Amino acid sequence: MFEFIRTHNRLMQLLLLIFVVPSFVFLGVSGYSFVTSDPDVVQVGRLSVTKEEFTQAQRNQLQQMQESSQGRFDPALLDNPQARQALLGQLVDRKVQMAVAAREHFSVSDSTLRRAISSMPQLQVEGQFSPDRYHQVLAQSGLSPRDFEAGQRAELALTTVLGPVGSSVSLPTPVLDYLKRALTEERTIALRVFQASDYRSDVKITPDDVKTWYDGHQKELRLPDEVAADYLVLDEAAAMASVPAITESQLKGYYEQNKSRYVVPARVNLSHILIKVPSGATDEIVKAALAKAQDIDRRAKAEPSRFADLASKESQDAGTAREGGKLGWIQRGTLPLAMEQVVFGLKQGEISDPVKGPDGYHIFFVNEAQPEKGETFAEARPRVEDEVHRQLAADRFADMATKLTSLVYDNASSLDPAAKQLGLQVRHASGIARDRLLAADEAGPQSASASKDAAVLGDARVRQALFSAQVLNDKQNSGVIEISPDTMVVVRVDKLTPSHVPALAQVDAHIRTELLNERSLAAAVAAGKKSLASLQNEASAEGFQPAVTVSRMDPKGLGKPILDAAFSVSGFKLPMYDGVALPTAYSIVRVDHIQPGTTDKPALNGLGAQLAQVWGAAEEQALLADLRSQLKVRITDEGHKLIEGSTGS
Repeated sequence: MFEFIRTHNRLMQLLLLIFVVPSFVFLGVSGYSFVTSDPDVVQVGRLSVTKEEFTQAQRNQLQQMQESSQGRFDPALLDNPQARQALLGQLVDRKVQMAVAAREHFSVSDSTLRRAISSMPQLQVEGQFSPDRYHQVLAQSGLSPRDFEAGQRAELALTTVLGPVGSSVSLPTPVLDYLKRALTEERTIALRVFQASDYRSDVKITPDDVKTWYDGHQKELRLPDEVAADYLVLDEAAAMASVPAITESQLKGYYEQNKSRYVVPARVNLSHILIKVPSGATDEIVKAALAKAQDIDRRAKAEPSRFADLASKESQDAGTAREGGKLGWIQRGTLPLAMEQVVFGLKQGEISDPVKGPDGYHIFFVNEAQPEKGETFAEARPRVEDEVHRQLAADRFADMATKLTSLVYDNASSLDPAAKQLGLQVRHASGIARDRLLAADEAGPQSASASKDAAVLGDARVRQALFSAQVLNDKQNSGVIEISPDTMVVVRVDKLTPSHVPALAQVDAHIRTELLNERSLAAAVAAGKKSLASLQNEASAEGFQPAVTVSRMDPKGLGKPILDAAFSVSGFKLPMYDGVALPTAYSIVRVDHIQPGTTDKPALNGLGAQLAQVWGAAEEQALLADLRSQLKVRITDEGHKLIEGSTGS
């Protein structure tokens, strides 16, 4: 059993998720009784979500994210009130369903249970439910059929709480038809864009403006906890730099051992005429075939330029006869030895005598001959040296990686011993926060985001290691972090800077840029609105870009704000105008023409089902909200602390 689990790890994880977890969750509430001091974070009627349940769900969530991203998922994305509240909401929804299923005595029939179990792919062999497979899987999971079926029955009972709501939704035909018309309606529009960059030269910013903005944006300017770190990078470049000088004899030896890679063998481009000799033919038949081949050979040598025509008429190799007897390029080792000796003894334009082969007599014509060619050692030397260097560096990299792992653990409080022994340089970078690398103007000199190692230091695993208790608090080296197969890094915290608002001088340039962007955009918006007001009174085509026809299904690359503005105007009197502020511009949208689109497009075929699914999900959420109210769901003080992250795990 344990060998099966070891070699089928992912399968067993799936089985545990399907079989063990659901049954324990349900039976753990209704079938087990034990005393616990684990505090409740949410009360759901007579049930509750405990702190331990939340913590375990959080671990599972993080593990799934890490596995799906091959370790590159940033845990900081889950370490915030929004993520914690969303996860807690999922646990509450499940408890609500469990409470309602128990209160209303929801259950499922034996036949429904049998259908559900028999449809599980893990219990099937060649698409059919297998009793033997069923008992084998349960035995390997340590479950009895009774416990497993009880758990599955409980899970199916939960689906009866919301399932009928979502599955009963259907979209009325008039509503669907209206939506199709709205999605396909076409509008011909033109844009006049007022770019903020055109107004930048008119913007004046004083020191008082900067100070006022600074005082009013303290929250936005506040930087998170950040660290400055020392680190070692072991990569291909470091390994290659550590390779000792390569001797000339090593290079020559490598060249000789791999000479075939630098020398192109001789080859010939052939055409042929074949006179077949059947297997087991009599002497008379063989002599007749030879005589015919000799006659054709004589005619071919008399007019070599007409070899292709002769091959088309006389060759009994139907495949090549259609192409004038062309065989293409042939290298040594392709033909039988006797035939090979003949063709490689011919010069370009020469025709061989009839040559006996396995299938008959061949007459060869050499269209082109290329002698052996290649690079001498002197010519190939740069490439040889690079290849040898890279091979030695690959071996050196593996050796250095092993030593690096040992050295950083043996000297846990310093990177210097590892750097000295391996010939690496201890590098330094600042401005590394839990969730990101700070911008260069935020981090100051030696900013990680501006260094050549920004991609390495910005990796979620590196930031996670820097803010782990061992590295951050104990000032120990991290373990070796494998960024990619040829890049490894070890980090160590040099300095922790708590969350703070930078001094005005440090962010002066940043604030000036923000003010410049804000005021130039405000000027563009003002100019655009003024022009829009005049256009409402008197239409004009001045300054507008060429018109384009768009629909909600085919926006022609235009963004949602533009599209919303285009479809918000009525078609009472055209042209009609509307304006919209964009991140760096203000755009006037002119609508010239409105016409219905084609609603029978293939892309709309599944629209009804998709909308019904969305509507069904919304109805389920509405029901859950009502059930939460009925059950008087309440988040405890411990729950509020947990959401805000102000309580220990």
